[in-house]
Amino acid sequence: MEYWNNRYSDKGKIWGTKPSRTAIYALKLFKKYNIIKILIPGAGYGRHTKLFSKNNYAVTGIEISEIVLNVAKEFDSKSKLVLGSVLDMPFNNEIYDAIFCYNVLHLLLRNERVLFIEKCYKQLRDSGFVFFSVFSEQENSFGMGTKIEENTFESKPYRPTHYFTEEDILKHFKSFTVIETNVIKEKENHGDLGSHTHKLRYIFAKKNENFKI
Repeated sequence: MEYWNNRYSDKGKIWGTKPSRTAIYALKLFKKYNIIKILIPGAGYGRHTKLFSKNNYAVTGIEISEIVLNVAKEFDSKSKLVLGSVLDMPFNNEIYDAIFCYNVLHLLLRNERVLFIEKCYKQLRDSGFVFFSVFSEQENSFGMGTKIEENTFESKPYRPTHYFTEEDILKHFKSFTVIETNVIKEKENHGDLGSHTHKLRYIFAKKNENFKI
């Protein structure tokens, strides 16, 4: 929480106000299915919650930073926004048709990642969907910093980063039936720091109702 409060205090809307290319692609996939209610863990300042809410989805976002949550409430007045950690889900008794999660899972250590995915599974309706994006092993920063776990490095204090291979992400989502997974290039501009391109691995999958958590 301290890390993100400090970062947003210093940089404001770090990634601009437009939704990511990844979120736009997820929206395209969601439109093919009977999806109404979406949960977005790691809502940030609302650039993705707003994308879905303005496309007439009922959106609930979860954000750990109170500072950025207040920004999100001004930026996206249509979505329901909740303060808290994704590891403390659920914050309500609602069940969702889909979960969209952009670049949060790779910030967690292994046991936390497993717990988070289990919590997501439980908040989905039968045959509900997930779309997750994460850092891949193709990232330029892969291997930088102190190694904490397998393919997990801390290059910045209090911010470990896990880099997913295809095999790894399939293992993490073994309780889901995979519809699509691939790598997508996501260009980001950090203002005075310039622009760079991430190589994100994404997975679009359907809840396997017969899987036992």
